[in-house]
Parts: sequence; structure tokens; C-alpha cells
Amino acid sequence: MKKTEYVVGVDIGAESISIAALKGPDGAGLAELSVTNDPEGFEGLKGWLTKQRLTIENAAFCLEATGVYGEALCYYLCSRGFRVAVEPPLKVKRAFQQSAHKNDTVDARQIAEYGHRFFDELSWWTPPAAVLEQMRVLLTAREQFTGQKIANVNALKALERKTITTRIAIQAYEQAIARLTQNIKEIDQEIKRLVKQDDSFNRMITAITSTPGIGMLLAANLVVMTSGFARTRNHKKIASYTGISPIEHSSGTSVYRRPRSRRYGPSRMRKLLYLAAMSVSTHDPTFRRYYLRKVAEGKPKRLVLNNISNKLLKVVCALVRSESTYIHNHRSVQPFLLKTA
Repeated sequence: MKKTEYVVGVDIGAESISIAALKGPDGAGLAELSVTNDPEGFEGLKGWLTKQRLTIENAAFCLEATGVYGEALCYYLCSRGFRVAVEPPLKVKRAFQQSAHKNDTVDARQIAEYGHRFFDELSWWTPPAAVLEQMRVLLTAREQFTGQKIANVNALKALERKTITTRIAIQAYEQAIARLTQNIKEIDQEIKRLVKQDDSFNRMITAITSTPGIGMLLAANLVVMTSGFARTRNHKKIASYTGISPIEHSSGTSVYRRPRSRRYGPSRMRKLLYLAAMSVSTHDPTFRRYYLRKVAEGKPKRLVLNNISNKLLKVVCALVRSESTYIHNHRSVQPFLLKTA
């Protein structure tokens, strides 16, 4: 993508945003602004852009990923044709030496400088589909409700084992558990309704859920995490991002560690993939044979389950690419064997 003349760095806050426009990474052509993080402030930004002669042809915006605080500004800028890059805060921070001075203005300048230096590596933000955003919100709420339900169930069990207790407390826990259970059920129904309304997502979910061990919840999380598999359909990249891909750690002859998965990434996805791996290793004949064979070879059970999780991701990505459903007992034939037959 052709590099723009100006990069506008934006430091997002809950109440205000600080803006710095740089003509180059050396700080030339510096122009700064601070406005409120609301529609009134965005209109002030519009007038400032006109005054500074910053247009969609000569300027691009760069900001850090701050969740909901920067969402409205991204939608506002994209609706007016500006290119917007949303970068991980840690990646921006590591691009600079630690400075004694830190405030919103300094951060905005650094983000603009970062945008110039790494312009060819920026990830350009595009408004996600409304269905994906609705599913993302529902899945987040479902995870929170599930955690609250488990906490209440555990507290109720502990309370019922006490020698001296009170019926009011027990009823309060039972009512909370019933309410959370109903909320989770309604969320599941709404997710299914949203999927059925969109033909493309419905076909994608149908293909994914045809894989053994993968249900609606895991399929919906995969679709949301990959933006409908628009970001990538490579199972290795998804596994690496999720944190289930073994990483080598060695150097020379003195530094060597056994390859292991990294310990960070979306924990909800790792949990669901682990549960799916446990399910197919118990109930699916093909995966069951693989599991028993590897365990008999001396492999740790947790390692084998992690391998099965990777295999499930590989199958899912293949089904999404081919737009087909899973075929049980399928045997692939090598092209070389077909030629020689």
C-alpha cells in the first residue's frame, strides 16, 4: 500500500483523545490537538483536519487497541474514508526506548512516529459485520454468566455442608443459579438465531459443527475470533495465536528446552478446544485409536490431547476452505498413487 505523507497518531482515553500529526518519523510538520471522546469532539476533529489540510489522500490514522474506548472513533474515521490502523499497545511500546516523560501528548507523538516507521506492517481496521459483533458480545456475556454460575454453585455446595445455615441464603443462591442458567439458555438461542439469519455464516457454522467434537459454542467462537475466517484460514496461524502450538527454545549446545505451547492467548478458545479433544478421544473411533497409540508410546496424555486440538483445527480450516462437511472414515489418496494406478 502506498505510504501517505502524514500519519496521525491518536492516544485514546475514556473521556478525551490526544492527536498528533507528523509529516515524517523525525517529527517534521508536527500538529497537535486534544478533543473529547464523543460525537462533539469528533466534529472538532473534522474542523481541525480541514484546517491542517489533512485528507484521505495524504493522511492515515494510527492508534492503539483500547477496546470500546476507540471503537466509536474508528467507525467515524472509516465512514469518512480515512485509513485507520489499530495496533497492539505492547508492539508500540517495544518500538521505543523507555522515556522519563509520559503523557497523552507524548504518547500520541510516539504512535504517529511508530506509524511512519512501520507503515508497511500496519494492520488496517475495517468495520466488522454486525452479526459478528453481536455474536462477540453474546459470547463474552455467556462466558461471564458461566463463571458466575459456577461460583454460585460452588458457594451453594459449601453452604449446604455447614452445620448451621439459613434457608434465605440457600434460596438466594438457588434463584441466582436459576436466573444465570436461563440467561445462558437465552444467549445460546440468540446465537443460533443470528447464525440462521445469515446464509454465509450458517453454511460456515454447519461445516464446522460437522467435525466430531465441535459444537455450536466452539464453532461460534472460532468464527468470531477469525472474523469469519477472513483474517486467516491457516490452522497453524490460528493454533499459534490460540497458544496450543509447541514452540522450540534452543540455542547452540547449552540451551535446550522441550518444545511447549506458550502460556498466553485466548483462554476461552484453548478451554473449548481441550474439551473437544477430550470428547473425540473418548467417543470418536479414529481419534480414540490415535490417542491410545500415542499414550502407549509413552507420550503424556495432555500432550496427546493438545495434538488432537491441533488436528481438529486443521480439519476445520480444510472444511472452511473447501466449503464442505466432514466425511467420517474418509481416506485421502496421494496423487502419485492415482497416476501409477
